[in-house]
Amino acid sequence: MPTDIQRILDLREELNRHNKAYYVDNAPTISDKDFDMLLKELERLEALHPEMDDPLSPTRRVGSDLTKGFEQVTHVRPMLSLGNTYSIAEVDEWVERCNESLGNSGGLDSVPLVGEMKFDGTSISLTYENGRLVRAVTRGDGDKGDDVTVNVKTIRSIPLVLAPGDWPEQFEIRGEIVLPWKEFDRLNEQRAFNEEPLFANPRNAAAGTLKTLNPAIVASRGLDAYFYYLLADELPADNHFDNMQKARSWGFKVSTSMALLHTGAEVDAFINYWDKERRTLPVATDGLVFKVNSLRQQLNLGFTSKSPRWAIAYKFPAERALTRLRFVSFEVGRMGVVTPVANLEPVLLSGTMVKRASLHNEDIVRNLDIHDGDMLYVEKGGEIIPKITGVDTSAREPGAEPIRFVTTCPDCGTALIRIPGEAAWQCPNKYGCRPQIIGRLEHYVGRHMMDIDGVGDENCSLLYDAGLVHTPADFYTLTADRIEGLDRVGPRTAQRIIEGVEASKLVPFDRVVYALSIPFVGETVSKKLARSVGDIDALMSLSREQLVAIDDIGPKIADAIVDFFAYTPNRELVERLRAAGVTMALSEEETTMRSDRLAGKTIVISGVFARHSREEYKDMIEKNGGKNSGSISKKTSFVLAGDNMGPSKLEKARNLGVPVINEDEFLDMLG
Repeated sequence: MPTDIQRILDLREELNRHNKAYYVDNAPTISDKDFDMLLKELERLEALHPEMDDPLSPTRRVGSDLTKGFEQVTHVRPMLSLGNTYSIAEVDEWVERCNESLGNSGGLDSVPLVGEMKFDGTSISLTYENGRLVRAVTRGDGDKGDDVTVNVKTIRSIPLVLAPGDWPEQFEIRGEIVLPWKEFDRLNEQRAFNEEPLFANPRNAAAGTLKTLNPAIVASRGLDAYFYYLLADELPADNHFDNMQKARSWGFKVSTSMALLHTGAEVDAFINYWDKERRTLPVATDGLVFKVNSLRQQLNLGFTSKSPRWAIAYKFPAERALTRLRFVSFEVGRMGVVTPVANLEPVLLSGTMVKRASLHNEDIVRNLDIHDGDMLYVEKGGEIIPKITGVDTSAREPGAEPIRFVTTCPDCGTALIRIPGEAAWQCPNKYGCRPQIIGRLEHYVGRHMMDIDGVGDENCSLLYDAGLVHTPADFYTLTADRIEGLDRVGPRTAQRIIEGVEASKLVPFDRVVYALSIPFVGETVSKKLARSVGDIDALMSLSREQLVAIDDIGPKIADAIVDFFAYTPNRELVERLRAAGVTMALSEEETTMRSDRLAGKTIVISGVFARHSREEYKDMIEKNGGKNSGSISKKTSFVLAGDNMGPSKLEKARNLGVPVINEDEFLDMLG
C-alpha cells in the first residue's frame, strides 16, 4: 500500500480518536494546534489522492458530543466548525482569499469584518418562537445534537421570554455556554473539600455540567452564556454586526468586545490588543473569530463541507511560563512502559496550577538536555495539556548533573528492556509489578470496558493493597462487608461497588475482550475479534496464521494474542471470569445476525441513505463477513450507493467495472 494512502488511513483513525476524546469524553489528549496540524496534513494528502474521497473523513465532519440520556434533535441549519489559524499572516491570507472570491481588488481593506472573542466553552443553539425559548440543542455532530432545554433554562443569563420588541416570530441564536473563572474556582474549592476530582479547566466543567441529568446541579454551577450569531428567515439587518446589536437589545448577552473592522491594520491591532487583554476577562477564551459582516457576501462565499468560508478562528499562542524542575519521577504504566515525568515548582498557566508535565520518553529527555534543578519552559498547548518545550540553560547551576533514565523498574527493581524500534523502555515483570497490576485493574473497570460503578483509580489501589483484588476475577469474590471498612469506603460506596460488579456480567463480549488488557488490542480490534470468532474459546485456540487471516489483524497483534493466551495464568483468569458469569460469547441475537453472505467481498459505502445510517450499514457488512473500504479499486466487489454519491467515485466505479447497488438491493442481498 502506498505510503500516502496508509498515512491517510492512519490520520483518519487518529483524528477520530481525538474527536471522541474532545467532544464525547471531555478529556482531550492533544492540544488544539497539534490536532489542527494533523487535520491540515490529512487535507493535503486527500487533495493529492482524490481516489481516497470519503464523506466520513475527519476533514468532512464536525466532532460529536452526543450522549445518552438526552433526546437527539436535528439542526434546522447545520452547526459547522471554523477553520483555525495561528498567525496574523494567516488571517491576512484569509482576508485576501475572501476579496478574491468576491471579485474585490482592494487587498486587505475591501471586505468589512467583525472581530469577536472565541469563548472557551460548549456550543449551543437556542430556538425562540413568539418570543419564548422552545429548544436548546448542543452542537452534537453538526447535523443533530442533544436537547438540553431543561438544563439551559437554569442559566440565568439566558432569557426565557423576551420583552416586547421587533424580534422575528421565529429565530435561532447560537452561542457558547461558559463557566466564569470565579465559579470555576468556587466549584473546585468545594470539590477539594469533598475530596472529589477537580475540574481540569472551565471548558470541561461547562461541558460536563450541561450534560448533567439533574437540572438542580446545573442551576447550582453558575453557568453563563455569550451569543455570537443570529439566524432567521427574516433578519432585522443585512449584516452580522447590526443583527447582534439587535440581539443584545432583546436581552441576549453579546460580548462588548465585538468590533467592526474596516482595514487590515485594524484586524492586526485587534489581535494584538486581545492577546494581552483577554487575561482580564471573566471567562476563558482560546482565540478570536473574524467574520465577513455582509450577509450577502457571506452567502456568496458559501461553505466547505466542514466550515464557512466567510469566517475564521485565530488561536492565541500557547501560554508559556518558566519554572524550576524539582525532580523527575519515573512512572510505570499498565503495559510496563516507563514514562519520565517532570515535577515542577507550581506555576499558573491558563487558569490552572501546573505541577507536573510528561517528558514522554528517554529521547525527549536527552534532546531537551535537562539537568537537575533546571529552569524549564512550560506551555499549555490549546490551554489543555502541559508540555515542556525548552530549558533556560543560562540559569543552570554549575555542576548540575544531566537527568539520566533509569535502568531498572522504579517499583519492582526489574531490569528494563528497550522496546524494539521505539524510544520506550519497559518493565518485563508484567505479572509481578504493582503499577502494572493496578493499571490492568483500572483498565478492566473502565467505562468503555466493564464499566464497574464505584471502582475508580483510588479504589483499585485500595483493594489491591488490602489483598482483596489481585486480578480482575477477584472483583467477583468481593462482598460488601469485606470492603466496607476500607479507607473512605462506607456502606453506600460498598453497595455501589457490589452492584457495579454484578452489572458488569452483562457487558457484551467485545468489551470483555478489550477489558482483558491484551497488548495492542484496543476497542476497535476487540470488536473485530469478537465478531470474527464468536466466543472466547475460539479466540484462545486460534493460531498466529488464523489470526492474521482476520481483516485488520496484523502479525504484531496476532503475536500478542497468541503470547497472551499461552501464559497459563491468563487462561486461568478467563476460566474464573467465565465461572463468575462474565459474558464470554456473542449474544444469541448477535450470533443470529451474523452470516457469511458477504464473505470475501470488499464493499465501499458512498452517499446519503434513507433506511439506515452509514454506520449501521458498515456494521451489517462486518456482521455478514464482508470488509469495509474507504476507496474504490479493482478489488472492490461493489459500491453501496445512497443519494448524492460523489461523482468522482461513481466515475471511478464505472471505469473499473465495479457494480453500484442501492440500499434496497443491498438489504435484499442480506435477506
